[in-house]
Amino acid sequence: MTQSPWDRSLAVTTDIVIFTIRDRKLELLLVRRAAAPFQGQWALPGGVVGPDEGLKACATRALDEQTGVSGVYLEQLYTFGDPGRDPLRRVISIAYYALVPSDRLELRASAAPQAVGWFALEQLPPLAFDHCEIVALAHHRLVSKLTYSTIAFQFMGEKFTLSELQAVHEIILAQRVDKRNFRKWALALEQIEPTGEERRDGKHRPAQLYRLKFPGRVEIIR
Repeated sequence: MTQSPWDRSLAVTTDIVIFTIRDRKLELLLVRRAAAPFQGQWALPGGVVGPDEGLKACATRALDEQTGVSGVYLEQLYTFGDPGRDPLRRVISIAYYALVPSDRLELRASAAPQAVGWFALEQLPPLAFDHCEIVALAHHRLVSKLTYSTIAFQFMGEKFTLSELQAVHEIILAQRVDKRNFRKWALALEQIEPTGEERRDGKHRPAQLYRLKFPGRVEIIR
């Protein structure tokens, strides 16, 4: 069977939306493109899937090579395949989203991207391709999953207070959460445990520190 020119022009890629929380803002990681199309414009990190490479393996490799981010929670989001999403060729992209604790924000820019940086979700620069659509869907998924899973726990560092965990939920939801009900809910999940340590914040009395029982694992709750 003869392969058509159209078949040879098809590429499968991954794009990754990486969220973190710092300075009480939900932020995401972008890289500046070094080549056409959209040269010089900000975009999501990602890469072309190799002939012998799995989809998640490609996403993991792209993150490490382009940003230095590794060992984070990664979940498949959606497949984007509009024929016009790339002006140079037919590209089908499998999008992922990742969550990074704020204490693991050290980045490494490789030779490919000209720059790497964190941007507040509400103050994003113009993005290449259909990456605005991908970001919007990833944010919607994150907010929705907050109601039936422990996904927000993936934003937490090695040790944290219940107030810090509550703040993460409030930032993602963009609304206040009742303190008493939240603490009751968080402890009832049995996903965190006390470390036996405390942390003092200013003049407030010391707060108990907790850690995740199952780091890197997201539980579905009903």
